[in-house]
Amino acid sequence: MSYIVSLLNLRCPKCRTGKMFQHKPYSFRGLSSLNKTCPHCITSYQLEPSFFYGSMYVSYALGVALAVAVYVLLLLFGLQKNALRSFFIIASSIIVLSPYIYQLSKVIWASFFIKFDSKKMSKD
Repeated sequence: MSYIVSLLNLRCPKCRTGKMFQHKPYSFRGLSSLNKTCPHCITSYQLEPSFFYGSMYVSYALGVALAVAVYVLLLLFGLQKNALRSFFIIASSIIVLSPYIYQLSKVIWASFFIKFDSKKMSKD
């Protein structure tokens, strides 16, 4: 599985197979239900206390990128003329996608520190 696809599917950065979260982003059972270890390669996700605090910077960057992308789409479709409507469209897109962005930012942050191991992937 490629790096981008594994990120978007919220997979383990080490083996790109196991799920990092117990539940899907829009599940009501638990948004932040991060597994302690990868169910496939047993890599620990708890590298240090408060490790995932750094993921809020990634989450902020993803939110800004989403807002810019939605604004560019509004420009392309000629819908940016009304500033209030543009604001509500951008804000609602951020609100709707925030559970996914929350989990994606943790996966991206972990992938900065947990390197891919092709040997872990080839055991299947």
